[in-house]
Amino acid sequence: MNPDAIGNETPGQAATRGDPVSGSCVLEDAQSLWHELHELIHDRIRLAGLETQRAGKSLVDMIVAGVMVGVLLIGTWLGLMAAAVLELVEHDVVATSSAILLAVAFNLLLVLILFGVIRRKSRYLQFPATLRSFQTTPSGRRDTEKL
Repeated sequence: MNPDAIGNETPGQAATRGDPVSGSCVLEDAQSLWHELHELIHDRIRLAGLETQRAGKSLVDMIVAGVMVGVLLIGTWLGLMAAAVLELVEHDVVATSSAILLAVAFNLLLVLILFGVIRRKSRYLQFPATLRSFQTTPSGRRDTEKL
């Protein structure tokens, strides 16, 4: 042993410089923490994937059910229109061709009304308030502007 080496070291340096145990503990703790973080991220990604898969299946089921409801409603509507036409014809209110044309005109009127509703509601699909929030306006004008 070299007596000069012992004299040159201070008590605090001897514990950290030459002690491999404390350095390896910190390294092991860091590796363990990294491994746990990796597993946590993997679990979260897997959970998100499974939920996305379940949401996709649910969306497909909802679309299929919606199409089936639509077909059934179309059949019901056609039955109601046929019953109305037959009722008008049986009571000699109008001729058969006129009753059919009246039902068609009623359907077209309803289509036009619903088209107007769709057109008014379609403006909200463009996220107008969000787009306005991205635009820069002078601060004095922003206070007087209504949302």
